Amino acid sequence: MKILITGACGYQGSRLVPKLLKKNIKIIAIDTQWFGNYLTKHKNLKNIKKNILDIDEKDLTGVDIIIHLASIANDPMGDLVQNLTWEYSCIGTMKLMELAIKKKVSRFIFASSASVYGVKNDKKVTEKLSLEPISIYNKAKMITERTILSYSDKINVSIIRPATVCGVSPRMRFDVSVNMMTYQALKNSRMTVFGGQQTRPNIHIDDLLDIYIFFFSRNKRFNGIFNAGFENLKILDIAKKVQKLIPSKIEIIKNNIDIRDYRIDSSKLLSLGFRPKKNVNTAITEILEVYQDNIKYVDEKSFSIKWLQKNYKKFFNIGKS
Repeated sequence: MKILITGACGYQGSRLVPKLLKKNIKIIAIDTQWFGNYLTKHKNLKNIKKNILDIDEKDLTGVDIIIHLASIANDPMGDLVQNLTWEYSCIGTMKLMELAIKKKVSRFIFASSASVYGVKNDKKVTEKLSLEPISIYNKAKMITERTILSYSDKINVSIIRPATVCGVSPRMRFDVSVNMMTYQALKNSRMTVFGGQQTRPNIHIDDLLDIYIFFFSRNKRFNGIFNAGFENLKILDIAKKVQKLIPSKIEIIKNNIDIRDYRIDSSKLLSLGFRPKKNVNTAITEILEVYQDNIKYVDEKSFSIKWLQKNYKKFFNIGKS
């Protein structure tokens, strides 16, 4: 089996690739490597530094499955490089889908985002509810989903809408809620919470990676859209979970509140037989252990928006002629 992974050097990809290599799967890893290359050389790994817009037929030779993780990663970065967000997500994905069909790839798995739902008051936000994206990032994910679904009569497509991901990775991110508050508590013995009453869904990175594997390792065709999140928690409650494991104070800021407030229901995914194994507490504990063992684990690249702002001009020209 050969799998092409876009965004393979990112937060999820740099954990997913080694996991698949252990299963004796051949991997084509494609990434701009804006945030570094954390993949170790391996006989079954072809690691290509490339923009998604520059992927060609040769890259898909012999590929059975595509796991599409590449995107401008979150709301702040999407706002910073709006045109690039649309270009990478929509145009890049459309080109990739067309190449996949031409090269007879059997399955296409896409990492979307549960944030496409926007602000929802519903107790159960299922895949059937309307999408009301707020940011450029959310809107680009929504349009990308629709682009992918337009090809679903020609290729098996699975769209995963992950909750906010947490946990340890070689390409670490401390700009997502659980990871960020854990880092603040470790570094400053204090966490800053903006508002705190907003509810957000969460998923441990290992569970998310297992979902990707679950979708291609079975003979069934899991077509369609699937929510992936198992803990709907208020931001303040996440801070309190961190506080129980790491002695720290919580400072609540009432201004500049992020209005995104939603929960997701993953019953559809669970009905397929998938079961999560980890949770937010697991992620906090793992980050604590890694931080204590190696404080140098935290670097500039761990804070995506600041790194992108610093290197914007250089990154923007990657893959351009």
